Amino acid sequence: MISTLLVANRGEIACRVFRTCHELGIRTVAVHSDADDGALHTRVADTAVRLPGAAPADTYLRGDLIVKAAVAAGADAVHPGYGFLSENADFARAVLDAGLLWIGPPPEAIEAMASKTRAKDLMGIAPLATENVTEADLPVLVKAAAGGGGRGMRIVRRLAELDAALQAARAEAASAFGDGEVFVEPYLEGGRHVEVQVLADTHGTVWTLGTRDCSLQRRHQKVIEEAPAPGLTQALTEELRALAVRAARAVDYVGAGTVEFLVAGDRAHFLEMNTRLQVEHPVTEAVFGIDLVAEQIRVAEGHALASDPPRPRGHAVEARLYAEDPAADWAPQTGTLHRLTVPGDVRLDTGYDDGDTVGVHYDPMLAKVIAHAPTRAQAVRALAGALERAAVHGPATNRDLLVRSLRHEEFTGGRMNTGFYDRHLPELTTPTPDPHAPLAAALSQARGASRFGGWRNVPSQPQVKRYTMAGEEHEVRYRHTREGLEADGVRVVHAAPDLVVLEVDGVQRKFEVARYGDEVYVGASALRALPRFPDPTAQHAPGSLLAPMPGTVVRVADGLAVGAAVRAGEPLLWLEAMKMQHKIAAPVTGTLSELRVLPGQQVTVGSLLAVVQET
Repeated sequence: MISTLLVANRGEIACRVFRTCHELGIRTVAVHSDADDGALHTRVADTAVRLPGAAPADTYLRGDLIVKAAVAAGADAVHPGYGFLSENADFARAVLDAGLLWIGPPPEAIEAMASKTRAKDLMGIAPLATENVTEADLPVLVKAAAGGGGRGMRIVRRLAELDAALQAARAEAASAFGDGEVFVEPYLEGGRHVEVQVLADTHGTVWTLGTRDCSLQRRHQKVIEEAPAPGLTQALTEELRALAVRAARAVDYVGAGTVEFLVAGDRAHFLEMNTRLQVEHPVTEAVFGIDLVAEQIRVAEGHALASDPPRPRGHAVEARLYAEDPAADWAPQTGTLHRLTVPGDVRLDTGYDDGDTVGVHYDPMLAKVIAHAPTRAQAVRALAGALERAAVHGPATNRDLLVRSLRHEEFTGGRMNTGFYDRHLPELTTPTPDPHAPLAAALSQARGASRFGGWRNVPSQPQVKRYTMAGEEHEVRYRHTREGLEADGVRVVHAAPDLVVLEVDGVQRKFEVARYGDEVYVGASALRALPRFPDPTAQHAPGSLLAPMPGTVVRVADGLAVGAAVRAGEPLLWLEAMKMQHKIAAPVTGTLSELRVLPGQQVTVGSLLAVVQET
């Protein structure tokens, strides 16, 4: 019986595992980098051990340090979570060699499936030879042999782009996983990403716990997932289950794992087996009424599964809330998360608490929000409504994108595939700011505002406030009168620091307001209060390239130097932030007049990287 368990991970998944451990009466140990000192997962654990440094390669990817931490803290078991070392066979062996219990499959099973090329060999599938790719093979997908999460992946639709894609994928894979091996496979346009959850014990029982659809992805990372996958025929579902069992039995699998497929029409193409818990496991838990982490622990302790899994009930949908700007090439965002609350009967899995800082070193996922209901339509509606009413105060997020995606007719009709965002991103990210949000922000600060109105005996001059919202500047004017606050065309019913009620065309609307310095949140609208007198020095020359995020300059385009001619959209340099590489392109066609950075240089948001003088 496990008494103390260390989670070799951070953030949301560490908090998720700790929650189950506390319910089971198991003591918990967290590990943390210097960047995560005081993070939520360290606060909810019974014990925490520091891993010196901030970069993953120095901390969460150092298996030797994590094993030492487990021994020093008196742990008798290690749970790897997902990502980092969760699919590293050498780490699993090191845990076992230290006399600790490993909450996962045998190292041999991890090793067999860790390389996607070897996994395909086990399933009798051969990838394309890189040097033999022809126009007839296009489009193809360049894919990292190790790891996951969309890192080290590139879609190639033109043969001339293959070499550059291979180079970029190798660099990203080496940075993320310490392994730069990549391979090429056919890319099926219009396919769906469908997976099967498996759970196996040491007594020969293998469960398949339904299907999941994870087709809504950005940069090959999942955004919205659901269980069961909608629209599959019974025959196809049974085929997927049989293939999943075959994959598990081929490597004598033990514990929780996922077998992933690309489904096109009635055909299923094996992609890979993830030898760990998946980010989207909560939708399976909701449908089958089980705790997969608790089952992982029971299996590791040697308990047998029942002969048959529980019966499924209803439908579940999960949305991943990211600190990122989908309209700006999914650029990750950083800063203080002032508040995160989601109303309604939904599950919230997060690694953040109010006031925590979203940093640059790790994945930008803030939380997962999960809704479960008797039918798919009910679950989708409940999740969209909860996200729409959520208070997310801090860095820019993909919340609006999630709500619009869930309500898009292609998704509600179950007709989505992995190209969903390629087709619909512009319409899903077009700003639709509330025109009355700036007025509500201004009135929440108005002196003398109350339910009964404040007034003066003499007419007052209009009060003027300025805000930016959705990239545009808004000027608001209001005045105090004998009847109370007055604004053009709008009757002010109530105005207080946290609530403003306006009557527009006979309809009363309530606006909840929160303020953090010059950041103002009115419902789902984020605004920034502008000073009365703008700083004239805060200007940049036309054609300036500013860092959209804090990060490290990992590469500058070959031969790029001051005086070089560049074309609009041409990549000039690459930033690495939150484990992903981000291309910085020329804003206009012209001449590079300034280049302010070198590879290896750290930059902050808004740093001047280069200037292109338009011709």
